[in-house]
Amino acid sequence: MLKTHQGSQVDIIDRLPTPFGLVRSGVAPDHPETKVVLAYGAESDRVLGIPGEDLKGVHSAREFVWWYNGHPDGRNLDPDLKSTDTAVILGQGNVALDVARILLRPTSDLATTDIASHALTALEQSSIRKVYVVGRRGPVQAACTAKELREVLGIKDLYIHIKEEDLKITPADEEEMKNSRIHRRIYELLSKAAVARASQPSSGQRELHFVFFHQPDMFLESSDKKGYVSGVHLERTVLKGVGPGKQTAVGTGKFEDLACGIVLKSIGYKSVPVDGLPFDNQKGVVPNIKGRVLSYNSRDPTLLENGLYVCGWLKRGPTGIIATNLYCAEETVTSILEDLEQGIIASTASLPKPGRDGLLQIMDNRNVRVIPFSTWERIDKEEKRLGNLRNKPREKLTTWEELLKATSE
Repeated sequence: MLKTHQGSQVDIIDRLPTPFGLVRSGVAPDHPETKVVLAYGAESDRVLGIPGEDLKGVHSAREFVWWYNGHPDGRNLDPDLKSTDTAVILGQGNVALDVARILLRPTSDLATTDIASHALTALEQSSIRKVYVVGRRGPVQAACTAKELREVLGIKDLYIHIKEEDLKITPADEEEMKNSRIHRRIYELLSKAAVARASQPSSGQRELHFVFFHQPDMFLESSDKKGYVSGVHLERTVLKGVGPGKQTAVGTGKFEDLACGIVLKSIGYKSVPVDGLPFDNQKGVVPNIKGRVLSYNSRDPTLLENGLYVCGWLKRGPTGIIATNLYCAEETVTSILEDLEQGIIASTASLPKPGRDGLLQIMDNRNVRVIPFSTWERIDKEEKRLGNLRNKPREKLTTWEELLKATSE
């Protein structure tokens, strides 16, 4: 926006005293790489709606990611990694692989990243040695990218297990791979990993098990620790064609149990509505056309909320990778520029609205403490100073108290 429209000003409003959202709190620590635009993403979780989902030890992957990335709202999660040697991850997308990698990767590798110190300590004391990554469909339909899969398969001294029967493909699978180079590459990587593995893990070796064609039916409660999870009751699935090159998983009525002491649900994120703004509760997005916000679920492109735009997961749902969000943002910016050029929205020069000064006045009237970017730079400086003492790029401040204290020093 700043590059393509000279004279434009962009104000980014964040709930936290730290900027950069997903980059800081969503991307794995070992991956260091006055028109209103709604871009608050998806910070809630989809639920399975099956028995036992509220048992202790059952967490969302989002909570776990926030925990190891030092998000202040995830600081108190405190997952129990000591009482069990087995973790189950439901889902086979990139977030699921991120979580598996953090659980299985040597902590000496993580120690030089900006992982939160409380998470590093817990991982150093972790008893987890087996991680099961469970998906409803097969290896051809796995929702991860080749890059993420290569990284987790490349963890040193890791035993990989994939059932040979799960790698058998059908003509429908062939059709999917023919239409998707990514799906073919994922299948090739998994097949190669299955062939290259030893027949059995060596003593003490960490294990990663890919479990295909299974879906959770219920979470099992421990008989020793009331209220705690002890496993997942899984239903075997098969694939059913629902259109050209598309298959969905359906249950077979055959079940089996997978024992574990912790479950991480990586089944998708969900955006939350904001009072007074249009929101499609069924799809979990702000209704829009090319980023232009529609008036309360109207599909009529003429009924727009003038001057209101949306991008990212809030615009299209929780799918895609960071690069997908770049293209998504470019589309929204194009819509803004087109509306400016066509006079659909007026420039600030011709508007009587107070703009940034008016926003600051409203927040002042409501006694909202505003942390400007210059104050964030104090947090940034302090985190880098602390990180330097531990040979890390930064040591994140992970509680509201620590963050606010740094802003006043």
